[in-house]
Amino acid sequence: MSITLADARVVTPDGVHEGWLTIEDGRITHVGQGAAPGPGLDLAGRYVVPGFVDIHNHGGAGGSFPSGDLAQARTAADLHSRHGTTTLVASLVTASLDDLASAAAALAELCEDGLLAGIHFEGPYIAAARCGAHDPALLREPSPRELARLLRAGRGHVRMVTLAAELPGALDTVREAVAGGVIAALGHSDASYEQTIAGIDAGGSVATHLYNAMPPLHHRDPGPIAALLQDERVTVELINDGVHLHPAMTRLAFTTAGPARTALITDAMAAAGMGDGVYGLGPMSVNVIDGVARLAEGGAIAGSTLTMDVAFRRAVREVGLSMTEAAEISSLTPARVLGLDDRLGSITVGRQADLVVLSDDLEVSGVMRRGSWITEPR
Repeated sequence: MSITLADARVVTPDGVHEGWLTIEDGRITHVGQGAAPGPGLDLAGRYVVPGFVDIHNHGGAGGSFPSGDLAQARTAADLHSRHGTTTLVASLVTASLDDLASAAAALAELCEDGLLAGIHFEGPYIAAARCGAHDPALLREPSPRELARLLRAGRGHVRMVTLAAELPGALDTVREAVAGGVIAALGHSDASYEQTIAGIDAGGSVATHLYNAMPPLHHRDPGPIAALLQDERVTVELINDGVHLHPAMTRLAFTTAGPARTALITDAMAAAGMGDGVYGLGPMSVNVIDGVARLAEGGAIAGSTLTMDVAFRRAVREVGLSMTEAAEISSLTPARVLGLDDRLGSITVGRQADLVVLSDDLEVSGVMRRGSWITEPR
């Protein structure tokens, strides 16, 4: 099966080109400039960008990944796919070990089916002082032995675990994660600069939603933000929804870390794609008002209602990034975090045909995954 997308503005790693691309058997086989060499689907000058890769997502369309309910998980994944996310990691939140193991075992089935790209444990090994929307009663000190149990439950599909580097047992648990082929992410942390560096030295390589759920920058006490931003071994996640971060702080992180170490995420929860109301995030009750999710008790921000297309659009319009830069931090860099950049994340010959067609206003017009349309261009 072959399809050519013609008269497109193709966003590749080296720039935006007016031209065309051909997909055969689910892969990109040709990328050219100018007029297509034969008949194809005329995109009338619309942009084509690589499918978005979201490495931190709790749900959407009323469905929640932490529930472990497969119907809910499919509903959430479908919502995000229609907004351009073609590779998705399902994030859990702090819960009992039994509940976490059960949810991971269930979601592993969807990983085996190819719907999900992996599972992320955000908690329970996080700091009470920075737990945000996590239930403080369920927090635990990091334990390599406990983590090994959770990894077994995920049947090889756990891709990332978030820990607070300052907690007893954290560094050994980071090493356990990395030894098991799992990304150790540092976040929800009250760590000092030095403690964060120790976490990085132990193998931590991702900053869970940089700035959020950690001490702010201070000129005499730089804390985790400075450590994570400056270290070349770390990729920083950013929730670019205009609620979690001011555009200037997003710009600061991008300028400091660069596109190769910056990854846009949604941190979406069940209310993404839905209206205001009351929703669940794991065991916690969340009120969504004017699209902003906050805990019913205490008012802490509780995930987001963001989708990756909105994060991409804001990166260009509000942060001031180029189309190529926005594509890198919403596709290629998170794909690299997952070790999948040799297969997806860019419009490059040989890569998987995961594509998003965008209008001049950067609204989603069509989405392709593995060479098949999820939504056909309109």
